[in-house]
Amino acid sequence: MGSEKIHNKGQARLFKSRYLEALTKTHPLIIFGIYLPIIAYMLYYSHTTLLYAYWRIALTYAGAVFFWSFFEYIAHRYVFHWVGEKPALRRMAYTLHGNHHHYPRDKQRLFMPPVPSLIISGFLFALFYSVMRHNAFVFFPGFISGYLAYGSMHYAIHAWAPPFPWMKPLWRNHHLHHYKDETKGFGVSSTLWDIVFGTLFNLEKEKEDQAAVQQLMFEQ
Repeated sequence: MGSEKIHNKGQARLFKSRYLEALTKTHPLIIFGIYLPIIAYMLYYSHTTLLYAYWRIALTYAGAVFFWSFFEYIAHRYVFHWVGEKPALRRMAYTLHGNHHHYPRDKQRLFMPPVPSLIISGFLFALFYSVMRHNAFVFFPGFISGYLAYGSMHYAIHAWAPPFPWMKPLWRNHHLHHYKDETKGFGVSSTLWDIVFGTLFNLEKEKEDQAAVQQLMFEQ
């Protein structure tokens, strides 16, 4: 992935079929439109039908959001950047994430599209339910809320400049992951797990290279 040229315009062609190709693209509002009603209903169900107290819902929800940040790091580092020897595995890795590294500013592929997103989230809900039973109706909304926050942050990092000075380290960490070294900087919505696992860029030192990174970002 890292040896090929980064393109800041255009997008990868993943399938010959235009119908399959259309299923690889989405807009953030579509994803929010799918998941926000699910989140709202599950939380409502948890209180009105399962009779969970507000404090229980709040603590479980917050714990799930925090768990998402760990899941995000592990998935990005060990799944999205995993490359097998077989061509089929390499193709799968490219379809899943490699194309994003070649076309990092392709806004139509900054969120996972609806069909694979729903399949994966359905599997995860079943897994959560098998482990925690009805608590999954609170945990899953928190987990998906974490995903929506991550997706929004990911979209913003690739589409806009940081809106607040305190957000600049997040922007820099992810841009360096794309334009300098993809073996570091796996956190997108948070740098916490990069700090824990020693994969955080030296963000103060990297300020010196920021001009070079920005030049790469706007090259054709």
